[in-house]
Amino acid sequence: MKKTLLASLLIAGMSLSAQTPRLSLFEEFTGENCPPCAATNPGLNAILSSSTNTPLVVSIKWQVPIPSAPTNTWSLYLTNKAEIDWRYQGSGYGYMSQWTNTTSPTAGINAAPTGFFDGQHQWLYGAASDHPGYVTNAVIASAQTPTSAFSITMNRSWDPTFSSVNLTVNITASANFNAVGNLVFRTVMVEKEIHFATAPGTNGEKDFEDVAIASFPTLQAGVSMAGTWTFGQTQTFTLNCPIPSYARDKAQIAFVGFIQDDGDKKVAQAVRSNPSPLANDAKAVSVTIPLTCTNSATPQITIKNNGSNAITGFVVTPYVNGVSQTPFNWTGSLAVNASTTFPLNSITVMSGANTFSYNISSVVGTDNNMLNNATSTKFIGILNYQGTPVSEGFVSTTFPPTNWSTYNVDDATTWIRSTACGGFGTSSQSTKLDFYTGVANGSVNELMLPAISFTNPSDPILTFDVAYSKYASADNDQLDVLVSTDCGATWNNIYSQSGTALSTNGGAIVTAAFVPTASQWRKETVTLAGLGGGADILVKFVGTSDYGNNLYLDNINLAQCLSQNISASSVKNTICAGETVTLTATGATSYKWSNNATTNKIVVSPTVTTVYTVSSQDAGSCKDAATITQIVNACTGIAALEANINSISLFPNPTSGVTNLNISLQQKEVAKISVVNSIGQQIFTESRSFDSGLNTLVINTENWANGVYFIKVSTPNGSMNQKLTVSK
Repeated sequence: MKKTLLASLLIAGMSLSAQTPRLSLFEEFTGENCPPCAATNPGLNAILSSSTNTPLVVSIKWQVPIPSAPTNTWSLYLTNKAEIDWRYQGSGYGYMSQWTNTTSPTAGINAAPTGFFDGQHQWLYGAASDHPGYVTNAVIASAQTPTSAFSITMNRSWDPTFSSVNLTVNITASANFNAVGNLVFRTVMVEKEIHFATAPGTNGEKDFEDVAIASFPTLQAGVSMAGTWTFGQTQTFTLNCPIPSYARDKAQIAFVGFIQDDGDKKVAQAVRSNPSPLANDAKAVSVTIPLTCTNSATPQITIKNNGSNAITGFVVTPYVNGVSQTPFNWTGSLAVNASTTFPLNSITVMSGANTFSYNISSVVGTDNNMLNNATSTKFIGILNYQGTPVSEGFVSTTFPPTNWSTYNVDDATTWIRSTACGGFGTSSQSTKLDFYTGVANGSVNELMLPAISFTNPSDPILTFDVAYSKYASADNDQLDVLVSTDCGATWNNIYSQSGTALSTNGGAIVTAAFVPTASQWRKETVTLAGLGGGADILVKFVGTSDYGNNLYLDNINLAQCLSQNISASSVKNTICAGETVTLTATGATSYKWSNNATTNKIVVSPTVTTVYTVSSQDAGSCKDAATITQIVNACTGIAALEANINSISLFPNPTSGVTNLNISLQQKEVAKISVVNSIGQQIFTESRSFDSGLNTLVINTENWANGVYFIKVSTPNGSMNQKLTVSK
């Protein structure tokens, strides 16, 4: 009997001190303008939502104004500003926060992103610092390991109009508990998932999870609890939680409740209430319209049944560039959680950037969630291909220029016209992509040239001036040039530079907003190989932001290359060592010689026989080149060369019948032509007057024996010789 009584007492004593497994609370202080937050959150969300961790932890994301508040009139921070400010600032509730445990804590959250477990530093549970990038499965397990003196249930139900949620909260003490300060139960409404078409801040983040949107009755006061609890003690209360007007999707509304001791900020226990479907909810999921090269397009849209009842009909009202179109009536049977994709009526497209959106209405049996009934997209319309070259220096105040277009999926800041600088300092106008402050991190920004049609068989050439500087060593802003010959169905990347390779200031780091000097530009030339005659071509510049520094483009030219047929000649084929001679190039629009001269005529003084090359210098020209060999003789003794005879040549050589003797003179003069054979016998002689320039004399060799002959052109001022071979 004593043993039985003792065992009963032991069991009773154990139940008095029993603890409940904890659901740990993770709070992240993140920001819509915070680039590290955008980089951290995708990985963090994946860890928090894994099947391993959802039984252990529940999260709340507070959108704080660090490093700054979004400037838009609407943002996640501004919609819940008062509660967020109180939660993160030391002047209100505030935590004591630093990223590392090696510095003295400062009042309030002073960095983003910052994470806390149960009101305590992450590093207390094994993380290297309070940066959420250090949250791991092991850190979460460590934070959840301590047991709690409380168990909590939270039950929810929609009101009849689906405009608010009623919560019933029951708290039970599983062990005795004494609070350090005021003990408070706080209830936070969160949206589990938010997906924006346009980033609300500047860091490019469009996908958010577990965002705090309201608290009940207030975050600051919460629901008061007794400071001392004994085993088995309970507290039950109800809360009515109206859905704020700024909520995005009622079907994503969830709740997080937690008991917090305001004396030491520790969270004793947490509880979650997951999203609950609405009875009737048609959700606009997506719309697809490809780039189109006609004046019409057919949108494809996807709609989901997000409620708990089947949907048998609704009306879709399309909008093109803000103008409503003919409504589309859908009937059928859309099962719970099922989606349907179907085409709408054809729409009229305008040249350049277009916006298409649609709205769902008149859902059979009503729609309890009108917050997710619309979505939109942007697309480009190409209505004609011009036959004239593209040449743009952004001098006109109209931007984008006529028949140009800009695009990014966010419908946010993208390519703009700048009046701060121009290519190589030749103007003060260019186009700019503001990676420094204006363009969101990760955003992809397109600048499309007018569509152009080429009819010549040669390859088009694109030239442009570019200027860019890095803001930090790790910056990897990128510029690509893409080209399409099938109206955007496929694109070929013909130019790609990023980071240091894109930089035009020698890779220097500029921490202020970059404005290039005249010397901080680079000219790029890209041949659109294989895209010659008959091709309708689309070309676009694509800038991808890594939140670095400004990128500029100027003097963009796209044209068929100019046909070139370069030839080169010398006024004298052979000169004496040290003598000067003029070389002349023809057949191109501009020139570059192998000695870096850029005129069509150059004067040279070679001391040995030298080969000179001349090529087209015009970046918009087809590539062509010519070479010329300038012969140099030592000319010892009596010089056999005089300035009046520029050159002599024979063609064909060898010959089987006739050969053409070409004589080039600087001025009109009488010359004697004589021919001797290999044993010194003269077999032909003739004197006649020749004009300045090129003269041709036909010599008939049909009666000559096979062998080598020497042709000599003599004038009162000197002579030249050429060897001729006769072979029949």
